[in-house]
Amino acid sequence: MTLPANSGQARQRSTKTFWAWTIATFFGAGLGKPGPGTWGSIAAALLWALAAWTLHPAANVMIWMLCAGIVLSIAAGVPAATIAARESGRKDPGFVVIDEVAGQWIALLGAPLDWKHGLIALVLFRIFDILKPFPARQLESLPEGWGIVFDDVAAGLYAWGIGALIRIWI
Repeated sequence: MTLPANSGQARQRSTKTFWAWTIATFFGAGLGKPGPGTWGSIAAALLWALAAWTLHPAANVMIWMLCAGIVLSIAAGVPAATIAARESGRKDPGFVVIDEVAGQWIALLGAPLDWKHGLIALVLFRIFDILKPFPARQLESLPEGWGIVFDDVAAGLYAWGIGALIRIWI
């Protein structure tokens, strides 16, 4: 049975915009089950760790690298998330994890380059991403990719702030 085009039901497109889905899923990390958001965060944290432990950058160089990654993930993530959400017919699909990547990298800003601080940033970001304290939850109401990405930017800022406080004591 074929439904008329104006039936009101969301139709999933048979084609996907390759670049948008690649970025939105962060090269497939968002396809991990269960909890694609956690897989996206882990992928971002692992890239941070790989850069830290292979390149041995000075702290200020790592901050610049993270800032570049954050800007790039937001600038490419908003349109990619918009396209992937439209093509999937869902408002905020779980497989879109470029927002977790941006938020996780924000949470890692200024963290010492060791596994303990990386783990703290990962756990804090996941907690704030799940809880979405004010105003993070309200940012979800921004249109399309903006809402998908910026609630996680806010969660990353919360995790960054609490992480910075924790670093004072440990």
